[in-house]
Amino acid sequence: MDFKLPLAPFALALALVFACGAASAQDTGTLRKIKDSGTIQIGARDSQIPFSYKLSADSAPIGFTNDICLKIVDAVKAKLGLPKIEVRYTMLNSTNRIPLLQNGTVDLDCATTTNTTQRQAQVDFAPSHFVTNITAAVKKSSGINALPDLNGRNVATVSGSTSIQLLRGARKSATIEVNEIAGKDTSDGFLLLSTGRADAYVLDDVQLAGMIASSTNPGDYKILKESLRQEPYGIMLRKDDPEFKALVDETINGLMKSGAIEQLYTKWFLSPIPPRNANLNFPMTDAVREIYKNPNNKGV
Repeated sequence: MDFKLPLAPFALALALVFACGAASAQDTGTLRKIKDSGTIQIGARDSQIPFSYKLSADSAPIGFTNDICLKIVDAVKAKLGLPKIEVRYTMLNSTNRIPLLQNGTVDLDCATTTNTTQRQAQVDFAPSHFVTNITAAVKKSSGINALPDLNGRNVATVSGSTSIQLLRGARKSATIEVNEIAGKDTSDGFLLLSTGRADAYVLDDVQLAGMIASSTNPGDYKILKESLRQEPYGIMLRKDDPEFKALVDETINGLMKSGAIEQLYTKWFLSPIPPRNANLNFPMTDAVREIYKNPNNKGV
């Protein structure tokens, strides 16, 4: 004799199984963490103009990537039905950003992190919000006009950055032989250049443009046209959190589809910005237009 469970109770039992599974996932996810604490933890930077930077030691970070992350905060607030969410910032650097994201100190890394396939093994990335070129800034009086001219020179980089890896790769291929000087962060690297301890500073072109525009004598510097590599920036979040990632992706894709991302771009790259009201005059490149037209989180 065959035993048949009545359809309605069976369907109810099945629904309960899935509901319990979803609840379990939510209990351990970022959205549950935010709901329970009433706060979201954002990883930021002190000096990555115009993406994430501070105007004073006591001020909250501002910038292009920060604005995007605040849109994500709004989406989280709506998703959880909370009247408000407290935003708490932690200043990160190139060496601690992934560990502090993984251990729950921060929920989002909102700066200029390059999306690489190597990093994708440790964290997830939102759709890329910028594409940059890795190149060098030099003083106009240096006589350096192309990357091969760096041979035998002192070159500043940032510890833990992709630029330092690319420069070392170029050295291994015997195309560029330099004396490498590592700064602890982007502002420290520019200080090495501005004080003459380094003859060049290898970094993302847009960050170099931001530091030059905000320097005391911006006319003293130039950015080389050659590029070591093109790199996409992405907001980092923890792996294996599909509900939170879906909300982050939906928010950023929405900014791109609506054109709101272009308004933010104009605000930070084509308009005067604090602290000196300098205008980077950094027009949107074809690579940036392409990721806004076809959002993706492909790594390099």
